Amino acid sequence: MIEFRKASWTTRLKRLALSADSWIDASLYAAGHRAGEIYERIRSVTDRLTVSGPKRLAAEFASEGLNVGIAGAIVMLMLAIPAFREGREEALKNQVFAVTFLDRYGSEIGHRGARHDDSLKLEEFPDHLLKAVLATEDRRFYDHFGIDVIGTFRAITVNARASGVVQGGSSLTQQLAKNLFLNNERSLDRKIKEAFLSLWLEYRLTKNEILKLYLDRAYMGGGTFGVAAAAEYYFGKSVKNVTLAEAAMLAGLFKAPTKFAPHVNLPAARARASDVLNAMVDAGFMTAGQVDSARRNPATPIDRKRDASPDYYLDWAFDEIRKLADDGKLGPERVLTVKTPHDPAIQKRADEAVESILRQHGPAYRARQAATVIMDPDGAVRAIVGGRDYGASQFNRATSSLRQPGSSFKPYVYAAAMSAGLYKPTTIVTDRPVCIGNWCPNNYGRSYAGSMPLTVALAKSINTIPVQMSIAIGKATGETHEARAARIGRMKIVETCRAMGLTTPLTDTVSLPIGAGEVTVIEQAAGYAVFANGGKRARPYAAFDIRNSAGEEIYRHDRDEPPPAQVLSTQVAYEMNQMLSTVPTAGTGRRAALDGVVSAGKTGTTNGYKDAWYVGYTGNLVGAVWFGNDDSSETANMTGGSLPAMTWKEIMAFAHQGIELKPMPGVAPQPGDAKAAVAKATDPAAAAGAGAGHMPRKSFEVLSSVGAMFKAVETPRTARAAVQVGAREAASGLTAIR
Repeated sequence: MIEFRKASWTTRLKRLALSADSWIDASLYAAGHRAGEIYERIRSVTDRLTVSGPKRLAAEFASEGLNVGIAGAIVMLMLAIPAFREGREEALKNQVFAVTFLDRYGSEIGHRGARHDDSLKLEEFPDHLLKAVLATEDRRFYDHFGIDVIGTFRAITVNARASGVVQGGSSLTQQLAKNLFLNNERSLDRKIKEAFLSLWLEYRLTKNEILKLYLDRAYMGGGTFGVAAAAEYYFGKSVKNVTLAEAAMLAGLFKAPTKFAPHVNLPAARARASDVLNAMVDAGFMTAGQVDSARRNPATPIDRKRDASPDYYLDWAFDEIRKLADDGKLGPERVLTVKTPHDPAIQKRADEAVESILRQHGPAYRARQAATVIMDPDGAVRAIVGGRDYGASQFNRATSSLRQPGSSFKPYVYAAAMSAGLYKPTTIVTDRPVCIGNWCPNNYGRSYAGSMPLTVALAKSINTIPVQMSIAIGKATGETHEARAARIGRMKIVETCRAMGLTTPLTDTVSLPIGAGEVTVIEQAAGYAVFANGGKRARPYAAFDIRNSAGEEIYRHDRDEPPPAQVLSTQVAYEMNQMLSTVPTAGTGRRAALDGVVSAGKTGTTNGYKDAWYVGYTGNLVGAVWFGNDDSSETANMTGGSLPAMTWKEIMAFAHQGIELKPMPGVAPQPGDAKAAVAKATDPAAAAGAGAGHMPRKSFEVLSSVGAMFKAVETPRTARAAVQVGAREAASGLTAIR
């Protein structure tokens, strides 16, 4: 019975397996048969579509065109993604803040935020003003899709014939995209972003909304934004009431607001207004008879010659106020009056110094831009020059541009090494070959000066010493391998830089100790302020106090900010001051020396002479000056000891007139006054009280013999190199790979 049941189950399993096999075979056969039928149908259809001759050629072109189109669409999408990331809905909305800025004396210096009046509707603008703007900026504005292909092609043709930029090809929408989201950088990347953002604007907004935004947001010179604010500023009237001649003058400002500002150059503004009137006739918006009266009676602005708007300073200050609001320090208040540390006299002198020196010496050195920041030793910013022409470029080179500091970075290295207890101003160091891997720094004269005191090494900007310092700092931790010790030392140097106020990323490279990182001008001023104030962190700030619309004080810097942290010991700060004070008297910064005022500082020049710096200070003020080019092109052998040092001296000599001179911590108050220095050095109370700003006997002995030290360094073997060093700033960040 059991055997019968086993046989029955076996038979059933066999039958089941046979059934499954048969079903699979039948299904595969049926599927293959159906696939064959489908293939035959497809082939019969494609046979009918087969073409030859001209039709086949057209089909091939269409097929290839589709392939290229798909590839092009993918490339366009890749290019568009960065632009769309730049686009922000918030930029289309009205500014929330309305900030009035006062200088340190309580006088109004400008507005930011809701200063521009965007309360008017487009229909309230005079018709002749709209026609003037469209005639000069974008005659085909209502006909294109954001990019004026015809206008661009015409501009390319005209510029090619003229062998220069004569006519712009950007549409009004493209200009608005640049104003809202981008900067004035001349690059292909910016133009691509501009094109895609203009398409985004055309998709998001109507033509009238785009035109309204353009009229409200464009910079119009004199610190004003938008035609409504410009009409009030230049003509003292509402934009609704401007005449045809005044409208033409306003429309002429869009191209170059600083160049054609009527309060700066009235003849140029009137000539530009005449061009606008001609453009209106050429565009068919008006007849020659209609504009004849405006041509014969040009607009006359109200007297604004004495007005000067520190626009770069105001832009930075506005950003700082917004940061305070983001941190919750201003509560819900957004209509504010801010008293700043701004000094209008120093600002004016700084602007004039930068422009005059660039105009006089810039062509010879092939330098076209400069920036400077002047602040108090506690971080109160008095003046900012972010470039030579705010109307041409609102990019703030003093606060936003990252540049290599060259040898002006070395004081941070010295401070780190002295904080580690490894060096003193009198320490004898040796300028000798030193290599990390296959990288070996060299001096300007391609030679070595031998042994010298540390003070002389800093004053003469010897390149090998900071590299040796980075190795010594690392070895002090117990690391014996030289390359690993150098890496540890660089980490300690970066920590010191962070503590002193350098916030931008510093890439760890072997050449970091001689200035291969990147910093901003305002960071350099803040870093050196630590030396000037005796070792305390100096955070740049833009507000003494802030009041709301009711006049109530809602913020005060000395009350609402924490006290500055001591980031360097007073001893290290004093010794750094003693060493850096020799740079303008006997080192690479002689052109920065001030008559009758003790100063200290450091020059800096980078590879290829692309960047030149002078960062210096007195007991009263700190200043950082940079010269170079926006495109990082090389200058004609410009060093930090040339134009930057000259500019720094011109600003600081003016700033110190008629004020009480404060002593520099650790340095005698009168340079060159040997009797006074000896008296103070031999006074036990003075020697013990170096913290009061007096020089100890040992320090005086070091500095009084510094001339002999320099002569000792200039041996016959290195005399030629030393002369070159003194004339052109030795070790300005230049390196040699051997």
